[in-house]
Amino acid sequence: MTASAISRRVPVQARSEQRLKAILEAARLVFSEVGYASATMTEIAGRVGVSEATIFTYFASKRDLCVRVLGNWYDEIITQVENELPLIAGTRNKFAYLVRTHLYRLTVDGTGLCALILSEGREKDDKFGDVIVELQRRYTAPMMNVLAEGVASGDVRGDMPLGLLRSAVYGPMEHVLWDAVRKQKAVDIEATAASLSDLLWQGLVPPDAQEAALRQLRSDVIGAVKRFEAAGSK
Repeated sequence: MTASAISRRVPVQARSEQRLKAILEAARLVFSEVGYASATMTEIAGRVGVSEATIFTYFASKRDLCVRVLGNWYDEIITQVENELPLIAGTRNKFAYLVRTHLYRLTVDGTGLCALILSEGREKDDKFGDVIVELQRRYTAPMMNVLAEGVASGDVRGDMPLGLLRSAVYGPMEHVLWDAVRKQKAVDIEATAASLSDLLWQGLVPPDAQEAALRQLRSDVIGAVKRFEAAGSK
C-alpha cells in the first residue's frame, strides 16, 4: 500500500465522531418532523445510511438519543447567551434580549422541535420529564441571574420570589409558542418580542417605579397640552 493511500485514510475516531454527528442531525430532523412517539430508529438510521445496530452502539435507546438531541439544542442556546449577554448593558435591555432569544430560537429551529420540547417537558414517565426539567433549569439560569441582579439594583421588584417572577415571564412566552405550534404559522419575532418585553417588564418593575412613571407620563401629557393650547392662542 502506498504512503498516499495510507494518508487518505480517515482515523477510526474521526469517522466515529462524524457518524455520531450525522446521527444527531438526522435524529433532530426526525424528532422535529414527527415527534418523539412516532419517530423510529429505523427512519433515523435510513437517513444516515447506517443500520439500527450502528445507532445502538452510540445510544442505548430512542429516549437516550432524544435527550442528547435536546441537550445539544439547549447547549447551543446557552453558549450563545453566555457569549452575547455580557455585552449588553442594563437590566431592561438584558431582559429584552433574553425574551427575543427565547422566542427566536424556539421558532427558528421549526415548530416541530418547539412542540417536542414543550410536550416532552410535561412527560413524567421513565424520568424523561425530570431530565428535561434539569435542562430547562440550566436554560433559564441566565434569566434568573438577570432578575436577581435587577432586584439588587432596584430595577426589578423585590417583594416576590424569583421563581414566581420567572414563571410570570416564561408562562406568557410559552402560550405564544404553543399558538405558533398549533396554527403552524410563522411568528413575527421582532414585533412579538418587543410587545411581550414591554408588557412583562411592567409587572417586574417595583410598584413605586410604576407610580413614578405614571406621574411622569401625566406630567408630560399635561405639559404637551398646555404647549399646544399656548401655540393655538397666538
